[in-house]
Amino acid sequence: MDFLTRLRETFLDWEKIAEVLPSMFSVGLPNTLVLAITSGLIGAFAGLVLALMGISRNPVARWAARVYTDVFRGLPAVLTILVIGLGFGPIFREMTGSNSPYPMGVAALSLMAAAYTGEIFRSGIQSVDKGQLEASRALGFGYGASMRLVVVPQGIRRVLPALMNQFIALIKDSSLVFTLGLLATERELFQIGQDAAARSGNLSPYVAAAIFYLAMTIPLTHLVNYIDARLRSGRPEKKEPDDAAAVVGKGAQA
Repeated sequence: MDFLTRLRETFLDWEKIAEVLPSMFSVGLPNTLVLAITSGLIGAFAGLVLALMGISRNPVARWAARVYTDVFRGLPAVLTILVIGLGFGPIFREMTGSNSPYPMGVAALSLMAAAYTGEIFRSGIQSVDKGQLEASRALGFGYGASMRLVVVPQGIRRVLPALMNQFIALIKDSSLVFTLGLLATERELFQIGQDAAARSGNLSPYVAAAIFYLAMTIPLTHLVNYIDARLRSGRPEKKEPDDAAAVVGKGAQA
């Protein structure tokens, strides 16, 4: 058996891939999207709060936001998931009676996402020219209203590509939740591929999982590039019809 044949049988056994596709479609893909979207939304809201704390006039709020951001950005993702899932899992089970580690996985991903999105929001808000705040204050808006209605919306618009990149990272980081030992109905794409590979002794299920991840992340990456290009260049100007051409057109119609 030559090298290429062995490589194909190890990574591209289509029978093994076909066996795992139904469970990836029905279980793995929905769970991966739920993990990424839920933690992304929670992380975005918490990150905005952190950003506002980080630029506030209260030194205690700034210090708290700085410590939180440094801790959760400095820890490896897998370590954060294990600490949150295994450390607070028993407390969660006692409070709810649920044996599912799924909520702990969402909580860990949300805590990490908040630290990163907080820095993204903060940089976007601080990039807005101070004259915007001064102009809104001159019009009679208070500081809070000026930030909420004028400064923050402009800052968010400027960091949309970075926020999309963070969501792509969350999709990939959701694969680490398998370390908590999810139930059969809660398995995400990576764990389904891992279980199938362990049963068959073949790596093709990993390839199937990789295809799913690429099908999600590649279009999102191109969407990020498109949004970034539009924000840099703005909307294309509408071309006005040439006056001479308009006169000729009217003459022809007459």
